[in-house]
Amino acid sequence: MAPTIADIHAAAERIAGTAHRTPVLTCGSLDSLAGAALHFKCENFQKGGAYKFRGALNAVRQLTDKQARHGVVTHSSGNHATCLALAARQRGIPAHIVVPRNAPLIKQRAIAAYGGQLTLCEPTLAARQAEADRIQSATGAVFIHPYDDPVVIAGQATVGLEFLEQVPLLDVLIAPVSGGGLLSGLCLVAHALAPHVEVWGAEPAIADDAFRSLREGKLLANTNPATIADGLRASLSERTFTVIRQHARGIVTVTEEHIISAMRLVWERMKLVVEPSGVVPLAAVLAAPEKFRGRRVGIIFTGGNVDLDRLPWQ
Repeated sequence: MAPTIADIHAAAERIAGTAHRTPVLTCGSLDSLAGAALHFKCENFQKGGAYKFRGALNAVRQLTDKQARHGVVTHSSGNHATCLALAARQRGIPAHIVVPRNAPLIKQRAIAAYGGQLTLCEPTLAARQAEADRIQSATGAVFIHPYDDPVVIAGQATVGLEFLEQVPLLDVLIAPVSGGGLLSGLCLVAHALAPHVEVWGAEPAIADDAFRSLREGKLLANTNPATIADGLRASLSERTFTVIRQHARGIVTVTEEHIISAMRLVWERMKLVVEPSGVVPLAAVLAAPEKFRGRRVGIIFTGGNVDLDRLPWQ
């Protein structure tokens, strides 16, 4: 089942005072390029460097003392892992983290810095899940899925609650889509509180399972896509697909060149460090301006964890 709007409000109360209420910024030069009024929700300023801290914190805080005793375990390409390690450290419990070998080193180092017990695996969803299952069986840790979990989705959805409070007259919300935890959460918030707001997803063209799934009307998967947007390599779950299919307006896909160009624009024009996955919604707005022209568009910058030794334009 998906979380209810009451679950999302409860998550907001549960994480308040620990998770940051991130700012919304604007940029006139990007408005001119897009032909729209763009508002950027800066989750790159969130603890752990990504919106994923919201879901991780909500999940860890909902555990009973008995459940938390043996810690938590997850698999993730980076940001969920980092944020879960941080949330677990704040509660004083172990965090067992399975990460694909090709995850950016900055994210691997952050996991270790937050006290996460790091295990590397092959970069496939099957390998990630198998290793997490092995660790869970050996340790008794509670598995916290990076997106296919109502408690995690409720935490991610608090981004939408805040955004609609900060900019109540938005016409559009657009966010990256990978496993669909954030996008499905935004759909639930908009449907309950602002049904006039269109919710769009954005994803790399070479990791376009959400686009293909909506087009075909059935759940389709990615197979180890090599996109620069390392946080968007997962595939939707049945849970997230169901919500997105019901409530999202659509998915816009972008090329790797679009992503790199948008990332550079954000760094140059807004002076913000946003990772490739985080700029995909802006890339989508710039690549498909006819969908957004003349409208008030809320864009979520989902994270700012970038390997500065491997910038895409170097």
